[in-house]
Amino acid sequence: MQSATTVEQHTPTLPPLIPRYILFGNPERTSPRLSPDGKYLAYLAPDQNNVLQVWLRTVGQEDDRQLTADKKRGIRIFFWTYNPEQLIYLQDSDGDENFHLYSVDIHSDIVRDLTPFQGVKAQPVALDHNFPDWVLVGMNLNDRQKFDVYRINLKNGAVEFDTENPGNVVDWTADAQFQVRAAIAATPDGGSELLIRMSYGQPWELFRHWGPDDQGGAVSFSEDGKTLYITGSHDANAQRLIALDIATRQETVIASDEQYDVGGIVIHPTKRVIQAISFYRDKQEWQILDQSTAADFEAIAQVRPGEFSIASRDLADQNWLVVYMTDDGPAYYYAYDREFKTSTLMFSNQPKLEGLSLASMQPVSYQARDGLTIHGYLTTPVGITAKNLPTVLLVHGGPWARDSWGYSPLVQWLANRGYAVLQVNFRGSTGYGKAFLNAGNREWAAKMHDDLIDAVNWLVQQGIADQKKIAIMGGSYGGYATLVGLTFTPDVFAAGVDIVGPSNLITLMQSIPPYWAPMKAMFAHRLGDLEKEEDFLKARSPLFFADKIQSPLLIGQGANDPRVKQAESEQIVAAMQAANKPVKYALYPDEGHGFARPENRLHFFAIAEEFLAKYLGGRCEPLGDIPGHSGLIQ
Repeated sequence: MQSATTVEQHTPTLPPLIPRYILFGNPERTSPRLSPDGKYLAYLAPDQNNVLQVWLRTVGQEDDRQLTADKKRGIRIFFWTYNPEQLIYLQDSDGDENFHLYSVDIHSDIVRDLTPFQGVKAQPVALDHNFPDWVLVGMNLNDRQKFDVYRINLKNGAVEFDTENPGNVVDWTADAQFQVRAAIAATPDGGSELLIRMSYGQPWELFRHWGPDDQGGAVSFSEDGKTLYITGSHDANAQRLIALDIATRQETVIASDEQYDVGGIVIHPTKRVIQAISFYRDKQEWQILDQSTAADFEAIAQVRPGEFSIASRDLADQNWLVVYMTDDGPAYYYAYDREFKTSTLMFSNQPKLEGLSLASMQPVSYQARDGLTIHGYLTTPVGITAKNLPTVLLVHGGPWARDSWGYSPLVQWLANRGYAVLQVNFRGSTGYGKAFLNAGNREWAAKMHDDLIDAVNWLVQQGIADQKKIAIMGGSYGGYATLVGLTFTPDVFAAGVDIVGPSNLITLMQSIPPYWAPMKAMFAHRLGDLEKEEDFLKARSPLFFADKIQSPLLIGQGANDPRVKQAESEQIVAAMQAANKPVKYALYPDEGHGFARPENRLHFFAIAEEFLAKYLGGRCEPLGDIPGHSGLIQ
């Protein structure tokens, strides 16, 4: 007969609680970038106030020092210029997405706002090694609805007008002579068109029109400017990589897959040759196009398990920085020497994750009720049997985006607290070809939601989920899906967590930023026409069904969100309160479309953890004191 202690040893148990600050705090170091000459390494890391800054080190030395001094939100997007002594970075104000472009001199630490215009958004268009003193930037300076191109001198900050936007261009591409020569324009039918000019100052010529059910874009010009590499789903189901001969208009397919769209594209830093591309199936898979890199990709793939990507490289293309991603640990950054085919570990982005019992993410698929195959990812808690578990259906934003395999702080947090987590690439998600994408047209709160309910039923049939303890959670479109879940299918979910989700598709469309105007036709095609179909949009808006809600709801909102305005959350909170429905509301005055500041992330997910534990029965780390957060609870 076994002793009590022996029995105890064989009882499945969850691993220790992982503190929220490890999961939702800032990385220790991340996003390393090599300077073009290979002498310096820049990366992001928090300062003494826990604000992400750009840091610098000399390659081969340990002379790390902080370069920038952002006061509050932290820097997330930065680039080396081709002047090896100058970096540029983007920053907005409290989440308003009106990004300014700043430069910083790595010797003097002097920071300059290159686009010091109130209420204007900067979008970098191009940097080029042959024109190291310049950057091309799109700005909605003359008209908030459209981005013209400006040429900015990186040495003295002078801003010159370069190319006028006729009003519908949403993307620009420069050639090797640093001239803007290709444009993608939105069209009145909800599609897009490719415009090319033979040289600067010449008229724009229409090269291709993509209808509203096709996708396409410009990638890069060849070094001689005679070929434009594009992606496009025309004449195929999925987006292919195509070489377009500008003189003859002949198209040559370079890489394609019947089901999956072209994903990552690796281009030589000076020769503009496309070296490799990836297709994202269940995981990322690379295809070599330039055989001179084949041995490199082979050597890199042997270093450690997981997915890898080239994060940065020098202009000589001799030194690469490679990032390895896995589902149950941090991202690891390696320096790779092409000459010797050697890899040297630099650092991981979150060393505190190493050695923790993190859960694995498994690709899964199931049949929707109309026979469509839906792909997704299932994560179940470590240490316990995946049977009859409290479960969170975690819905991605977009909706024209997709979930992918890999480490997710949100997923690991939920799994560690004892929940099964299912992420679903419902119809309308991108990456799976246009038939799958277009199956989501006009299906918000309809077949797109059916896919989520079919996912819940699949989880229950598999015996994984406890049918009475399933919550729905997500951000942006995922927040909308949460509201739909609680209003359209009120009996299915035990609770909902909505982060910056729209509640009324009419007011959502009426309040989009002015520079989204060219995309209104696309929204009309894929979502519904605001001008002609207000009743249709109303019928798909959770706000008007708030009285149907039975389960408790938690809402998180950024006050400066330019995409999903504060009113989207407040109107459904008001409707629920008027109907005496259970709702908790957290507003963050210094956030936009999501929570950039770690203090606010920690605060919101502490509330969400307590909320889920109350209604699903998972584990909960005490709320604790979170200094510096701005959350206002209602």
